[in-house]
Amino acid sequence: MAPPPLLLISLLLLSLTNSQCLDMLHRSDISDGLDTFSVTEYGAIGDGKHYDTAAIQAAIDACHKSGGGRVLLPSGGDYLTATVRLKSGVTLVVQKGARLLGGTKEGDYPKESARWYVVLAENATGVGITGGGEINGQGGEFVVLENERKNVMVSWNATGKCLGDECRPRLVGFLDSKDVKVWDLTLNQPAYWCLHLVRCHNSWIHNISIFGDFNTPNNDGIDIEDSNNTRISKCHIDTGDDAICPKSSTGPVVKLTVTDCWIRTKSSAIKFGSASYFDFRQFLFDNITIVESHRGLAVQIRDGGNVRNIVFSNIKISTRYYDPLWWGRAEPIYITSCPRFSYSKSGSISNIRFENISAVSENGIFLSGTNHGLLRDIKFKNVNLTYKRWTKYPGGLFDYRPDCQGLVKHNTAGLMVEHVSGLDIQNVNMKWSKSSLISGWGAPLYFRPNTVDKLSFHEWQSEKSLDN
Repeated sequence: MAPPPLLLISLLLLSLTNSQCLDMLHRSDISDGLDTFSVTEYGAIGDGKHYDTAAIQAAIDACHKSGGGRVLLPSGGDYLTATVRLKSGVTLVVQKGARLLGGTKEGDYPKESARWYVVLAENATGVGITGGGEINGQGGEFVVLENERKNVMVSWNATGKCLGDECRPRLVGFLDSKDVKVWDLTLNQPAYWCLHLVRCHNSWIHNISIFGDFNTPNNDGIDIEDSNNTRISKCHIDTGDDAICPKSSTGPVVKLTVTDCWIRTKSSAIKFGSASYFDFRQFLFDNITIVESHRGLAVQIRDGGNVRNIVFSNIKISTRYYDPLWWGRAEPIYITSCPRFSYSKSGSISNIRFENISAVSENGIFLSGTNHGLLRDIKFKNVNLTYKRWTKYPGGLFDYRPDCQGLVKHNTAGLMVEHVSGLDIQNVNMKWSKSSLISGWGAPLYFRPNTVDKLSFHEWQSEKSLDN
């Protein structure tokens, strides 16, 4: 029996992506012929106390001037630094057993808050980071008050160009760059966002581990902003805020492929937005495991951009409630479009496919458009949903955040639908545990009257579970 067309397309895209990645791995394996510049030869001490910024930057500059190669941070050193700038043709190699430590003083970073990164590449081509070692942002040093609900963070708001406690440095950033590679690396304890791609083209992120404090807000894993042709594979992300987050601030985000990743987060595992001024299109998310996250797959359009041609396939999800201070109420799938402000536009979301999805969650699927921002042609195929309560946080809330209606009291539904045109359900199974049935659940399906049309149900069922 031939595979369905959607699966063939997904497999074709995945096969192409893996082939490209293997080719890039091969190229990296034969890079031994490139010149290597050790930072210790330029005066780096690596004791974690004295700044090695000048030595690291001198090695990068020399490598770039010679035509490119590798800048080596040898194993065994803790290299404390202010912002260092990667340049075209340079690969920063942080060896296993070495750490690059980000400085914790505002003076360690450029005057412009948009360039607050420990490692920054700007207008660079053929640039990367690897080596098996660690880049550490020392995020704990930016905590003013530890709080299990949400930490209170440092605010460097002297410029007025960032908001409140979001004025903190990011860990690694690539701005306006091409042919970016980050692989075989640990990114640890960012003070703010961890890995940020801005207006980049042809980026490859492979086999990186990201660890952020679970109580720190805004410590996103990977933010793909206005960047095209991005491939992310075999990454492990365990952090407090959004794990993989495409954003469109100054232009569209096109051709994003994410495969073979493991994610845990106190916010959304995969989130479109919140910056959503331009289009998102041609995305594939395949073979992903999401563990104990506040939202699983989230498309949150607030600024007039449109979303189309997105495939989510072969994904395992578990979601749970955390404190209501964090956006999300344990929705395994959350698709919303509404204007952020009264003067904002509504964007449309269309041709979204969910195939071979299994979820265990404390809440249901949430699909909500608006009069001018319809959700169109949403398809679920081979989806198994198990609803089970195991935390003590309150349910019975629809969460429209960010902005829009905020938190709204309402009985929980297995599938909530409003302002949707074209919803195709094929082989979808819902199962409720006994603990869920006695904790504020309403109907398996909830449709907002007069806002939904073009519904198609094939092999849908709902049943009570015998277990607790």
